[in-house]
Amino acid sequence: MDGTSWTLLAAYLAAVLLPAPLLGRHIAAVMEGTAGILRYGRVMEDPLYRLAGIQPAAEMSWRGYAAAILAFNLLGIVVLFGLQLAQGALPLNPQALGPPTWDSALNSAVSFVTNTNWQGYGGESTMSYLTQMLGLTVQNFLSAATGIAVAVALMRGFARRTSDTLGNAWVDLVRITLYVLLPLSVALALVLVAQGVIQNLDGYRTITTLEGSTQTLAMGPAASQEAIKMLGTNGGGFFNANSAHPFENPTPLTNFLEMAAIFLIPAALAYSFGQLVGDRRQGWAILIVMTLIFAGAVVSTTAAERAGNPLIAALGVDQLPSASQAGGNMEGKEVRFGIADSALFATATTAASCGAVNGMHDSFTPLGGLVPLWLIQLGEVIFGGVGSGLYGILIFAILAVFVAGLMIGRTPEYVGKKIETFELQMAAITILIPPFLVLVGTGLAVVLEPGLKGMSNPGPHGFSQVLYAYSSAANNNGSAFAGLVANTPYYNLTLAMAMLLGRFGVIVPVLAIAGALAGKKRLAPSAGTLPTDGPLFVLLLGATVLLVGALTFLPSLALGPIVEHLQLWSR
Repeated sequence: MDGTSWTLLAAYLAAVLLPAPLLGRHIAAVMEGTAGILRYGRVMEDPLYRLAGIQPAAEMSWRGYAAAILAFNLLGIVVLFGLQLAQGALPLNPQALGPPTWDSALNSAVSFVTNTNWQGYGGESTMSYLTQMLGLTVQNFLSAATGIAVAVALMRGFARRTSDTLGNAWVDLVRITLYVLLPLSVALALVLVAQGVIQNLDGYRTITTLEGSTQTLAMGPAASQEAIKMLGTNGGGFFNANSAHPFENPTPLTNFLEMAAIFLIPAALAYSFGQLVGDRRQGWAILIVMTLIFAGAVVSTTAAERAGNPLIAALGVDQLPSASQAGGNMEGKEVRFGIADSALFATATTAASCGAVNGMHDSFTPLGGLVPLWLIQLGEVIFGGVGSGLYGILIFAILAVFVAGLMIGRTPEYVGKKIETFELQMAAITILIPPFLVLVGTGLAVVLEPGLKGMSNPGPHGFSQVLYAYSSAANNNGSAFAGLVANTPYYNLTLAMAMLLGRFGVIVPVLAIAGALAGKKRLAPSAGTLPTDGPLFVLLLGATVLLVGALTFLPSLALGPIVEHLQLWSR
């Protein structure tokens, strides 16, 4: 880490953390129905409720809330799947693109509905403008709203006393979209357009290059998708090169803003949690844990990339493979961003549930690629996806107070609620489902012929490609070690299954925990209560996140990036 890298990290954290209280208060007020903007928004809300036959004042039990969330997202999969298959006969398709294969369409539909945004195709060569706008961009809003709604339901579970309801899922989805995601996306999209991100419905253009050859430039409504892609921690690129493409990310300012947008809402939701439970220190404790682990990850990734490849000797200095790559590892990185911005972007996008990339993770050094992979495997709780990051780390908080309770012989409590058998069982399910999907999926892919055919590299790097793919799918990230040929029926279907179970297999037990907590009384702290808003709990929670992640995935990481690093540096 040089001075530039430290300055960039400090500026980034300031851009994320300083707006958190303001945006966090706004989100809490919107979800509690006390925000002043709701008076003016009724003209938009009420027609929607009447059209859908929704009674906005009717609250739901956790089972009703879960059923609404599942039904809403299942409908989204069906609609997006059908839209892709029909795009060849629909308007706003100037390149006359035909439909993708059915397995690719199903994978993409599941991917965008689950907030994963895994893409086994090139956006500009596969999806029409209508599919990009009406299908992918709309689901970017709706999948983000789903994650925030579930997080808010869990917050209500902690905040309410002896209640059997968690709110109205339909109202929550509408208000999150109208008053949080839409205004932020419009504002960011306008800034991106001003900086050069394209936004049009033109046909592709063929130009003559300086060398005299011809090149086709893809056009389209990129800025509107780019804004919600980052703010909703979605990550699906309008173009195949994603945020490395100059039409999606043209300047240093857009690069910084897109990185900051990834963490903006997750950081604010931690503050919203403290606001809703009546103790802002609880939210700050969560935020501090996230920030400390993230900063350590950025330092590790940057250091690994700056160390470079030891097999690239300095010409004319040493013929032995002992001199490191001059200036660090620039392979797979945009020169206009360099190592510091690429390492920060890679760490942020994998710490959050965002698949956006401005460089090729497959070209990172073994340790440089290990950190993003490991952050995904933690369950993306270090800021994490919008909503999913908060409810993910709150599950770890429940586990942390349980461990503390075992040490002192007390029934664990968190934010005034007793954590009992049912909550622990559901917490265990949410923590175990993603690793199960990752390890089983990876294990099958590296022994079955259809899985082996997709590996472009032998040895530990090929294993890392497969491990990264299933880690990304099961934890709803969407980035990739792109050397894996994953647009095949085998990978499309198995990854789609991992995305579905990794998303909704976690959401249902989280809502069950919320329902159980809402029905409990709020206990006053006593002399034996573990404070969950101070340095001791920050340390305990951070250790729980790190140890569970390390113990679960260390053997698989040892077979991939760790052994690759040892082989590289032992030559």
